Formats: sequence, structure tokens, C-alpha cells
Amino acid sequence: MARALSVSELYAKKRKLLAFEGEWEKHLGQPEPFKTWLIWGDSSNGKTTYVLKLAKYLSQFGKVLYNSMEEGDSESMKKAFKRVGMEDVRRRVMLLDNEPMNELEERLKKKKAPKIVIIDTVQYSEMTFSQYKHLKETLPNVLWIYVSHEDGKLPDGKVAKRIRRDAMIKIRVVGFKAFPTSRYGGTEPYIVWQEGADKYHGSEF
Repeated sequence: MARALSVSELYAKKRKLLAFEGEWEKHLGQPEPFKTWLIWGDSSNGKTTYVLKLAKYLSQFGKVLYNSMEEGDSESMKKAFKRVGMEDVRRRVMLLDNEPMNELEERLKKKKAPKIVIIDTVQYSEMTFSQYKHLKETLPNVLWIYVSHEDGKLPDGKVAKRIRRDAMIKIRVVGFKAFPTSRYGGTEPYIVWQEGADKYHGSEF
């Protein structure tokens, strides 16, 4: 049985944080590096572009592995990478072409494996919530970022909805704006594409 922490011990405990700055700190705060995030939204709202911009920013903190289970190694994904200027970070962001989750787990168990992993999407991974918990417990030193389709205003399907409840950061992308709910202090929406956001939400945004 683990020992209970006193209030002073809890306050004194030093935690590693991702030192986000500028617009990303205003958007998400300064997160812990080994937790779960969920990003969801409808198609044609800027979700993929947002996820790739986030991956590019995160690459300064460690290598990012992007498992594209929906678009894979496609012309559309190549264009999306070019759209965010991913060539600036070169091998700091690596694309996987629809790698099955069991193979991804084995990859991540290797020495020097990336510690930031994006799964796009929960639906195409066909994972159960038990498999989600298994990965989280087996590979606790990984930042897991899951991407989901949308059903109404919520993630699509029972698994994605349960991941949303468990996630430390939740981000809904709608009308080319990413709206965060972060346990680390971030509150400001992130503009994925200004012209598209203005048309969708109104020019005051």
C-alpha cells in the first residue's frame, strides 16, 4: 500500500512540466509530459492542421510519433505536413502509416523510442477502453494524444467519450478554432486558420 502524502509533501514535490511559452502556454498552460490528451472535431474544421501544428511545437520537447491510422501515407497527409512547414523540424516528427496498436506498443517499448505519441483516430484504431488503459499503464512515460471524430459536440463513440473523461487536456476543434479544457491553466482558443475562423465565428474572433 502506497504511503499517503501530507499537504506539505504534496506542495514540495517537484514535477517535470513542458515549458510551453507564448500562445501555446496561453492555450494549454504548462502540462505534465506523461499524461493523456484528447482532440476531437468534425471533418473540414481544421482538426488535422491543428494536430500537426501541435506536433510541430511539441517536437522541441522530444521526438513525436504520429500514427496516421485514417489518412496514412497519403497525398493529403503530405499536403497537410507541408501546410504547417513540418520540414522545419525534419526527423523530430515521424509518420507511421496505419501501424496496428499491438505493433505500436512493441515499438514504444524499445530503447530511445519517442515519448510523444499521436493516435489519429480512436475510431480507426478500433481499440477498446481496456486496451487504452493497458497502454497507459504499460507505457506510463509517454504523452498520449488521441484524435477523435465528433458526434454532436462530443467525441464519437463510447471509447472516445471515456478517454475524454480521463484526459488531462481536452480540445475541441470547430470552425478552425481549438477550444481547450486544460487542467494546467490554459484557457485561450488557438486560431488554426484566421480567415476560416472569421468566416465561421465572425470577424470579432
